[in-house]
Amino acid sequence: MKKADSGGGFGLKMRKSACKCIVLLIMLTGIFCISGCGAATMETVAAEAEANTGAKEKLLEESSAEENLGEDSKAENRAEESSPEEEIRGGNGLEDEMEEEYSIGEASQSYEEAISGNMETVQGKEQARRLSVEGTKLVDSDGNTVQLRGISTHGLAWYPAYVNEACFRQLKEEWGVNVIRLAMYTAENGGYCTDGSREELKSLVKAGMEYAADNDMYVIIDWHILSDGNPNQYLEESLDFFREMSEAYAGYPNVFYEICNEPNGNVSWNEIKNYAEQVIEVIRGNDKEGVILVGTPNWSQYVDQAAAEPIQGYDNIMYTLHFYAATHTDSLRDTMVKAVEAGLPVFVSEYGICDASGNGAVNTEQADKWIAVMDSYDISYVAWNLSNKAETSAILKNSCDKTEGFGAEDLSDSGEWLYEVLRERSG
Repeated sequence: MKKADSGGGFGLKMRKSACKCIVLLIMLTGIFCISGCGAATMETVAAEAEANTGAKEKLLEESSAEENLGEDSKAENRAEESSPEEEIRGGNGLEDEMEEEYSIGEASQSYEEAISGNMETVQGKEQARRLSVEGTKLVDSDGNTVQLRGISTHGLAWYPAYVNEACFRQLKEEWGVNVIRLAMYTAENGGYCTDGSREELKSLVKAGMEYAADNDMYVIIDWHILSDGNPNQYLEESLDFFREMSEAYAGYPNVFYEICNEPNGNVSWNEIKNYAEQVIEVIRGNDKEGVILVGTPNWSQYVDQAAAEPIQGYDNIMYTLHFYAATHTDSLRDTMVKAVEAGLPVFVSEYGICDASGNGAVNTEQADKWIAVMDSYDISYVAWNLSNKAETSAILKNSCDKTEGFGAEDLSDSGEWLYEVLRERSG
């Protein structure tokens, strides 16, 4: 038994030693495997990164073949709008030289970074329900009346930095804004049809669409004619632009198309109507349901002319009226009310509480009367403008250099009034 015990003990030690050797061999083998596999993995990651980079570059090229928004190519856009003889008119006056410089590229860069798969992302965002026009009102899919209240950007070429997600989120959550208007000038300095960068301007529109969708807001894509007066001047450019926009956003429930901001000068309703019918046909070729806003003569004031001879053959068409409360009072309000009562769906896509030049003193008494009438008829309204420009209609003080996170101390008189109006009605 002793021998057996002795032999058994020795054998156990030998087995333990053998096990240790095997474990050591396995560990050594693992080290070599890990080293080799690590090298292979790094090569694989590098290859995948290179492939992903190539794919991303290809995607960006396909989305915007001419666009180059890197740090080295960000252009400063000093805005200097043309300033012909001063006149009182139905919307914001032709602008003086801009006092601030911004980079369009910087404002739209985030869209470039998120461009892949954007359609799938937004297709899943059904919080902003698709709206339609029923009689004179906007309604949702259940037939409930919807009134939109919000704000317009200033010219995208001059104040692009306000197109950012944090700004849109604050306007939605703190101000109660449910619609934002993206004002893209067509003919002024930096305009889409003059010397502006079309790809960068479109990139800003696309970024604005994404930020609005992220925050359950409606968006007006505004073809902002002003000094060009007659929308037919850049008809072909308009057709191409709205063909591209309607193809891109036909699946978005939150998009509105404003096809001519403020026709003015000696432009008749028949000329505007002829232009509108061509643009509407192009949009309807892609987007069968999106609401289209049509400007009216004399800086979008003569809605009575549109009421007498509205556009036929298309659904979801509305007609715009613009006012500035210190200039436009009872007479224009009466014109609007009569047009609505005659059956015309009116949308106030731009207004201010100062005079028609965008400057001068505010008239809150008249502004409040306008709001009361629009609310009584469920007319949607969008204030001019989101900027710190040194003019009365800007909602931010000229001294405010923020592009989001605005406080009460940053607001102009127009901004303070607008904040209270929107908050009271935000529910």
